[in-house]
Amino acid sequence: MSVESVSAKGFAHESLAVLQHLTESAREDVAGAAELIADCVRADGVIQAFGTGHSQAIVLELAGRAGGLVPTNRLSIADLVLYGGDDPSVLDDPLLERRPGVAARLYDLAVPHPQDLFVVISNSGVNNVIVEMALRVKEQGHRLLAVTSLAHTRAVPAGHPSGKKLADLADVVLDNAAPRGDALLELPGGGAVCALSTLTGVMLVQMAVAEASARLLAAGEHPPVYVSANVPGGFEGNLELEKKYTGRIRRTAG
Repeated sequence: MSVESVSAKGFAHESLAVLQHLTESAREDVAGAAELIADCVRADGVIQAFGTGHSQAIVLELAGRAGGLVPTNRLSIADLVLYGGDDPSVLDDPLLERRPGVAARLYDLAVPHPQDLFVVISNSGVNNVIVEMALRVKEQGHRLLAVTSLAHTRAVPAGHPSGKKLADLADVVLDNAAPRGDALLELPGGGAVCALSTLTGVMLVQMAVAEASARLLAAGEHPPVYVSANVPGGFEGNLELEKKYTGRIRRTAG
């Protein structure tokens, strides 16, 4: 890659090319993800989304945003403090994601119902807490949707003692098409700049939500979606929609 390619124009060109290809190549997997989501909503389930690091940006696309589905929860390692009563200093541990037992605690703190769908997001798909969560989810009988980079996960060793990776455990895998290491533009002399997985991850999950909504509509069911709280009546309407899930989604009391 030339020096000229390392530019705003270069990133826009390269990333848009990946997104354009992804919208076609991921069509079948998106359909599978949409079926999981629609089935969860039909069964009065909650979509439990979990990721660490920058994967939390994709979690935010799914949980609690305008235009998104109401029955959603954002799970994070910070739940150990927010809901588990741990001292905030626990989050200072740089190896927390590798500690055994963390995912099991996060799962228990979520208090999921059997019909809940878990969406686990990790570019590498190999961190201990990610794989531990996926194993726990499957042991408990939930459906599991993964968003990960197959190029990256296939190029690195497993980090969990089981030898498993996130993609090995999921019912449906959405490949975010990010390269090994995530950064898209190679630098002269080594290294790369400009991560891709957030852009492609957002595209994939929003495509899946759109397709799930289409399936619900085709069955005569209206998707329960948030309206922006910054439009007249939006806040009040959202509160009404949330009543059905009181105590099950963390944006409600009870």
